[in-house]
Amino acid sequence: MIEVYIDGASAGDPGPSGAGIFIKGHGGAEQYSIPLGNMSNHEAEFHALLHALEICQKQNYKIVSFRTDSQAVEAAVEKRFAKKEPYRQLLEQSLKLMDEFDLFFIKWIPSKQNKVADELSRKAILKNRD
Repeated sequence: MIEVYIDGASAGDPGPSGAGIFIKGHGGAEQYSIPLGNMSNHEAEFHALLHALEICQKQNYKIVSFRTDSQAVEAAVEKRFAKKEPYRQLLEQSLKLMDEFDLFFIKWIPSKQNKVADELSRKAILKNRD
């Protein structure tokens, strides 16, 4: 099983944002720091989810377990529903990808257990400014 840690961050709300993705499994680890442009922190969290799903699909992973410190993302995925429009579109795209995996899990974790993804998301914010 592949473990995927995701985080979104923004400097301001809205402001320059980034996604951090840390993937471990099969004896290796991958790190991604993806600049996202200007958006809210919650929107960055949903973008991190979508980017991580796309990466896992490209890597042909079949069983994935996602970890997020965003209760909004975890709840939206579990309910398969997001109330606000920008999140709803991102969730719908994400759900289509999730359904293609043999098994997909998502779990909320405290921020202190998501430090690598958090650092990667903050690095991505700095890339926006370059």
